Amino acid sequence: MTTAAEALRGERILVTNDDGIHAPGLRALEAVARSLSDDVWVVAPEVEQSAASHSLTLRRPLRIRRFAERRLAVDGTPTDCVVVAVNHLLKDRRPGLVLSGVNHGGNLAEDVGYSGTVAAAMEATLLGIRSIAFSQLRSSDAPTSFAVAEQHAPDIVRRLYEMPEMRDRLFNVNFPPVDPDAVTGVRVARQGRRDDMVGMVEGRDPGGHPYVWIGHWGGDATEEKDTDLAAIQEGAISVTPLHLDLTHEKSLALLKERFA
Repeated sequence: MTTAAEALRGERILVTNDDGIHAPGLRALEAVARSLSDDVWVVAPEVEQSAASHSLTLRRPLRIRRFAERRLAVDGTPTDCVVVAVNHLLKDRRPGLVLSGVNHGGNLAEDVGYSGTVAAAMEATLLGIRSIAFSQLRSSDAPTSFAVAEQHAPDIVRRLYEMPEMRDRLFNVNFPPVDPDAVTGVRVARQGRRDDMVGMVEGRDPGGHPYVWIGHWGGDATEEKDTDLAAIQEGAISVTPLHLDLTHEKSLALLKERFA
């Protein structure tokens, strides 16, 4: 019987992100992918695309810049990168796995809806490809360390790769801001909801004109248990299965009765 490690060795893996082709987190995830497979391609945005969500570029052509044989940049969004890679650059052989990240900062709770990192994995899922998004939380303004991802991500990828394929499902993985040996475990958790929401910073520019700036981020505090937020607070790696079908199942029967 073929093991996950053996199957991954021959799998084509696409690595992408939303922080751009030169991001240290991308290098870290590329190294993880190369430890698992002999066929790794990197296709990432030419510049940072944080909070691009699932946007797609439709009203201008996309340019591709090659840095190495299997390392390319697209002047578009993370979603563009996956579409271009799967349907153009790798059309001779589609990847069997897409890894997105490692993002500079967490993608927990409501972040999922804004995240370009998660969106790239979503696009891969829509294209019928297994996908995992990875993010590293930061504890201060110091440079982000990806040591936790480098040590723990290979085993996580192998375990998730063993999961049976399921339509419209992807995995969102967040690493806590601790030393690799201080990780308290891997916690399977649902998507949380922060107690504080994103806010505004108000100010005036040098000309005296008022402005507002989105980005007064709330903390990761939550009173809910068994969530990605709670897992990170306890020093664990959070693994959350996400589903792309946004239908609210509980409302279907009520609506059908109302509109009968």
